[in-house]
Amino acid sequence: MIFRGKVWILGNNIDTDMIISGKYLSFTDPSFLAEHCLEGIEKGWSNKIAKGDILIAGKNFGCGSSREHAVVALKAAGISCIIAESFGAIFFRNFINLGLAAIELRDASKRFNEGDMVEVDLEAGKARNMATQKTYPFPPMPSIVLDILKAGGLLHFIGKTNPNNFPASYLRSALSS
Repeated sequence: MIFRGKVWILGNNIDTDMIISGKYLSFTDPSFLAEHCLEGIEKGWSNKIAKGDILIAGKNFGCGSSREHAVVALKAAGISCIIAESFGAIFFRNFINLGLAAIELRDASKRFNEGDMVEVDLEAGKARNMATQKTYPFPPMPSIVLDILKAGGLLHFIGKTNPNNFPASYLRSALSS
């Protein structure tokens, strides 16, 4: 899986409430959540994003509560991949479960400038800053994680690979939201 997009830089300790405020947790429409994505940093921030853009963050991205809404908001806003120096552990797992690529890269926030174009190859384990032509290695994604991401998330993966052993009514409900 290869992603190419414009870089947006965020700082350290971006918590889930900054990504999507708790006041929006009763909403489930991804497009509504996308409109309010990263409002905790700047009102209207999501209007800057184009489909495929990539976030670069410092340490502890997604700390705080483990709300899935934050990943849904980022994905629906058009973010294709997040590169951070580190992630909140539960939040990192939510990325995989919901089908949004996330990689840890040492000193990520020092290797890119806002507006740079970046190419991320999950299988090869490389992030290339197109502006500087420098390539930064990271551990390649395990094949099972790549398969989950390619399917669009864990529920989609389970539904495609083993539909008879998964409660069909739950799967239909989860995939339609």
